[in-house]
Amino acid sequence: MGNRYSIVIPAYNEEAGIGPVIDGIKKVMDGRGEEYELLVVDDGSTDKTAEIVMRKNVRLIRNENNRGYGASLKKGIHSAGYENIIIIDGDGTYPPDYIGILLDEKKDYDMLVGSRKGYQVSLVRRPVKYFMNRFAGFLAGVKIPDLNSGLRIFRKETAEKYITYFPDGFSYSSTITLVMLCNNYTVKYKTIEYNKRKGKSKFHPVKDTFNLGSFIVRTTLYFNPLKIFFPASIFLFLLAVAVLLYSHYVIGKVMDITGIVLAMGSFQILAIGLLADLVNKKR
Repeated sequence: MGNRYSIVIPAYNEEAGIGPVIDGIKKVMDGRGEEYELLVVDDGSTDKTAEIVMRKNVRLIRNENNRGYGASLKKGIHSAGYENIIIIDGDGTYPPDYIGILLDEKKDYDMLVGSRKGYQVSLVRRPVKYFMNRFAGFLAGVKIPDLNSGLRIFRKETAEKYITYFPDGFSYSSTITLVMLCNNYTVKYKTIEYNKRKGKSKFHPVKDTFNLGSFIVRTTLYFNPLKIFFPASIFLFLLAVAVLLYSHYVIGKVMDITGIVLAMGSFQILAIGLLADLVNKKR
């Protein structure tokens, strides 16, 4: 990476946190002597977010309506003037000081991510988050310490190359993680502290969790389809064997039709997976 950075902050009704976040970023970047620009994408806020940003003398981009976290990031990244992108939330949860820690590692990796320490998840969301992290790690083939951290550094060129895969909602962070890992980019995680947010959370537990799961599967199908098709094929084949054995030894009458249907389904799914993998490799 070079030494010029565009720092993109998506913000929706963040009047409580956006001012200190901007001040903290300026302090870090000015102290390091880095060349940078600061862009805040106001995602249709109805509070004083835009007014505070304008007083801070940084670049403000506004969405007329609320379009979503991912849509704001894509707009900000597209408008960025420098080749390196830093994204950070505007709610004060990510201490700006950790940007400097990530920048110290920048030259050796394609993406750097702040892995949140002390991130408190509600009891309702905890099992979902655990499953999503494990599932995404399985699909990507590596352990993922923090799937959807909002503090990252990566190249603008990389983000724009895969922009059609990125969603408009909260799944943006998770999707870019999988896109990078599934395409053999180097990703480095650095442990950071995570503060209590200022203002109200915009996360919708049911809708955003469902969208996250859908995008994880979809992204893996784009880049590593056998991770989906092969386990499904093996499962059906083992189920076919189990049905045949159970029906023979327990019921006393072989359920041959059921076993054959399951076995054929297993081979068909494997064939589709191999074809999808061939198309993906050729592409």
